[in-house]
Amino acid sequence: MTDTTVADAAIASVAKPATRPARPFFSSGPCAKPPGWSPDKLATESLGRSHRSKVGKTRLQYAIDLMRELLQLPDTHRIGIVPGSDTGAFEMAMWTMLGGRPVTTLAWESFGEGWVTDAVKQLKIDPNVIRADYGQLPDLHAVDWSNDVLFTWNGTTSGVRVPDADWIPDDREGLSFADATSGVFAYDIDWAKIDVATFSWQKVLGGEGAHGVLILGPRAVERLESYTPAWPLPKVFRLVSKGKLTEGIFKGETINTPSMLAVEDAIFSLEWAKALGPRGLIARSDANAAALDRIVAERDWLGHLAADLASRSKTSVCLTVEGADEAFIKAMASALEKEGAAFDIAGYRDAPPGLRIWCGATVDTADIEALGPWLDWSYAMAKAA
Repeated sequence: MTDTTVADAAIASVAKPATRPARPFFSSGPCAKPPGWSPDKLATESLGRSHRSKVGKTRLQYAIDLMRELLQLPDTHRIGIVPGSDTGAFEMAMWTMLGGRPVTTLAWESFGEGWVTDAVKQLKIDPNVIRADYGQLPDLHAVDWSNDVLFTWNGTTSGVRVPDADWIPDDREGLSFADATSGVFAYDIDWAKIDVATFSWQKVLGGEGAHGVLILGPRAVERLESYTPAWPLPKVFRLVSKGKLTEGIFKGETINTPSMLAVEDAIFSLEWAKALGPRGLIARSDANAAALDRIVAERDWLGHLAADLASRSKTSVCLTVEGADEAFIKAMASALEKEGAAFDIAGYRDAPPGLRIWCGATVDTADIEALGPWLDWSYAMAKAA
C-alpha cells in the first residue's frame, strides 16, 4: 500500500464528531452575540421614540458612557456614534482631517488597502504607502511621523495586528488614525498615542451593523477646528459648525437617525461586558486564541497566516490549510455550515485561501475547543470529494 493510499484511508476514516459547538458563530463580523443574549432581553423604552427625545438621548449617552468606561478612555477623548459602521467612521475622519500635511498609509490587508484607495483615488492626496503581504506586518519604525498616519490596529482579513503602540512617538507632528474595529475591547490601547480611532459594535461586542464609533483625541479636535479641507463634505461627515466642534455629536445627538434597536442591542452587550470588566474581556479573547493555537499545533495541515506570534491577532485569527484553494475552503465551510457545526469561517474574499475564526470575547472557549474535531472532519470531506 502506497503512502498516498494510507493517507487517503486515514482521511476516509475520520468520523463525524458527536458534539457540536453550542454556539457555532465564528463569523468575523457581525460576530457572535454575547452568551445569554436573546431579543426579549433588550430594553424597549426607546423603541418607537425619537432619538432626539429625552429617552432617546439618554440611551445614546448611556451607550457612550459605557464605552468610555470599558475602554478606560480618558476625559480628553470624545466618543461619537456615527453612521456607516467602522467604514463610515474612518472615512469621516479622513475626509474632515486629511489634506493639510503629508499622509502615510499602512496596508497589510484589504481594509488598510481600502484607506489607500480612498486617499489616492478619492481625496487625491498622493500618500506615502507602506505595504506588507498578507500575514506580514510592515516596518513600523520606518514611519515618518511628520505625516498623518493611517493604520489598522488589527487587520481583520489577515489576522495581523500591531503588537502595541510603542512605535507611535509622543512628540509626533502628524495625527495617528487607528482603524481599531477588531482591536478595541480585546487589547490594551494606549490612548495617549491615538488621535483618532474608529470601530463598530459588530466585532468584539457582537452588536449589529450600520453604526460606527468615532473617538477623537484633543489633537484631532484641534485639527478639525483649525483646518478646512479643500473638498466638499456631505452632511453625514460634518463635525464642525462655525469653526467649532459640534459637541452634541459626542453627547448622544447623532448626525443622522440611528436605529434605537441597534443601540439597545449594543447596550445589552456593553452591560454584559461591564460585568466582566476590561480585563475580563481581554482574558476571554486570549483564552479563545490560545485554544485555537492548540488546535493548530496538533495538526500538520493547519497553520497561521500570521507567522509572528507578537503580531498575530487574538480576535480575527486567519489560518492556512495545506494545499487548499478557494474551492477547497468553500467545501469545508459549506460542510460545516450544513452540519450546524461552524458558520462563516471561510477566509475573506481578497485574502489567500484559508479559514478565519473569530476568537473575540463573545465566543466561548468550549466552542473553540469543540470546533477542532469538526475541522478534521470537514478537511477529510473536502479531501475525499
